[in-house]
Amino acid sequence: MRSLAWVTDSTSTIDKEFAKNNHIYIVPLRLILGQETYRESVDISAEDFYEKMRHESKVSSSQPPIGEFMELYESLKDKYDDVIAIHCSAELSGTYNTSIQAAAMANVPVIGIDSKFGAFPIREMIKAGIEWHKRGGSATEIKERIEEMVRNTTFYVIPSSLSRLHNSGRVSGTQLLLSNLLRIHLLLRFDDGKVVVEHKIRTFKKARQKMLEILKDDFHKIKKVCIMHANNMEEAKEIEKELSDMNPSLKTEIMTFIPVVGYLAGEGTIAMSWIKHQPTFS
Repeated sequence: MRSLAWVTDSTSTIDKEFAKNNHIYIVPLRLILGQETYRESVDISAEDFYEKMRHESKVSSSQPPIGEFMELYESLKDKYDDVIAIHCSAELSGTYNTSIQAAAMANVPVIGIDSKFGAFPIREMIKAGIEWHKRGGSATEIKERIEEMVRNTTFYVIPSSLSRLHNSGRVSGTQLLLSNLLRIHLLLRFDDGKVVVEHKIRTFKKARQKMLEILKDDFHKIKKVCIMHANNMEEAKEIEKELSDMNPSLKTEIMTFIPVVGYLAGEGTIAMSWIKHQPTFS
């Protein structure tokens, strides 16, 4: 069996111990609070970030520097037969392109995958890829199967704030204006890596209900759903209870969003994601 390394970023939410045991190398995004720069999930926890963000007016984020990727790829060059680089959506961050450029500069052949998402989906893609590799799948075959998972993934977000999404170019000024003036909540959906407005709804409760109705249509195609939140565990648990009442056999997981998402979409943001026909391994 050919040896295989995985290169990803902190949006993957991969557990550090799991990463260490499965040849996964995580390059963290950056969080900037005032004059201080932190490596996400390395120098600062999500809880500490939200606390600091409430008291700091100058907050921003950035992708990892290309030099950090180059250094990593140089270290992997003679250690593995194959390297798969899978990152958050290239439509929302330059991280994927920077990683691939760094690999080329380090003269390391890399199989690149744009996950089109982040958080729960990218973590599940990597875990499935590891299982396929254990079963003898080649790096190319793994890429093909993961890209099938990408096509079968659904991801909805109810942001608590659109200001930073607008400033970063991820939401239009018209959508921001509508939301602010009419107090409309937007139900956003990932579409081929981009974030698009699926519905404009007057209350948060109705937006949440709409998201659950959409999920209900896929109950027969899924076994698990992930509820993600930006420092809003209470709301996440309420959704989990509703899902349990709707479909007791459906597995649920609650995941805290990485700080970058909390910065962009606002503290209190809620999201759900599921993968149709997700592979399972005994």
